[in-house]
Amino acid sequence: FAGPRVIKETIRRDLPEEFQRSEFLQEHGFIDYIAHRRHLKDNITEMLNYFEN
Repeated sequence: FAGPRVIKETIRRDLPEEFQRSEFLQEHGFIDYIAHRRHLKDNITEMLNYFEN
């Protein structure tokens, strides 16, 4: 749960510009989906309905 500054100081290397951003994590396969906050309730409802059926 360390931030970019702590990680950079620990590994003594520069980090990519978008390091630890949602889009960076999605592009590198760490997350599958990015939901905008205003659509979060609808997205969760849709996913739960999918698994319910």
